[in-house]
Amino acid sequence: MKNVDVATIKSFGDEWSRFDQSELSEAETTRIFEEYFSVFPWNRLPANAIGFDMGCGSGRWARLMAPRVGHLHCIDPSSALNVAKKALTKLANVSFYRASLDERPLPANSQDFGYSLGVLHHVPDTAGAIQTCVEMLKPGAPFLVYIYYAFDNRSLAFKLVWRGSDLLRRAICRLPSALKHLLTDTLAVVVYYPMARFSLLTERLGLPVSSIPLSYYRNHSFYTMRTDSRDRFGTPLEQRFTRSEIAGMMDSAGLGEVTFSDRAPYWCAVGIKR
Repeated sequence: MKNVDVATIKSFGDEWSRFDQSELSEAETTRIFEEYFSVFPWNRLPANAIGFDMGCGSGRWARLMAPRVGHLHCIDPSSALNVAKKALTKLANVSFYRASLDERPLPANSQDFGYSLGVLHHVPDTAGAIQTCVEMLKPGAPFLVYIYYAFDNRSLAFKLVWRGSDLLRRAICRLPSALKHLLTDTLAVVVYYPMARFSLLTERLGLPVSSIPLSYYRNHSFYTMRTDSRDRFGTPLEQRFTRSEIAGMMDSAGLGEVTFSDRAPYWCAVGIKR
């Protein structure tokens, strides 16, 4: 297995065993799902479509996707797959694979759709990972991806704030699990929550909030803030890409008709296998 980072896989297993999303309300789960899937071409799926969730984690998106399709393959290289199995136990149309991208768990040209949300920026070769996902799709099948953005639509000040936070991430991600959880929870309390509520107040005053860091969380629960704080600061390997770089990787992988969502989270994009 070459296109994996072992420390990152272990980190995600630890994260999803703690944040299994069981405390997240149905309304919030659905709202976030719709944010990710806002550009997904549901009308392109055949009846009883078969597809995959690459890097399914806790299974939070699979839980909403599986009832809409014929069969869903949930794939994850970490122990988080056990969390997904528990969460999806009542769904008969789901299969589970503890496997990495390099293991190519599904045959080439076999899937009617695929998606990978918040995963492919955590592997050494993101372009190669997209290519591997696309190889499993049938021609004409859509592939949805969410990849961390490089703040290409943000101001210089916003980027400088991120650079400071990334130095903090590089230190926290190396810590033992218990201390890592303590510090990321602390960041959720002292940074995420105040900034999110400040953004919410600012929005209610009729002022723009898009330039405020963490304004995305203004309508999300504290549980989501804790989850994402752990995800953001506790993960060893993180890469970021501009919209044009993501479009280029998708094109090189054989995806056409690439469409980007124009709202957060950035960047969500879908392409159709040529």
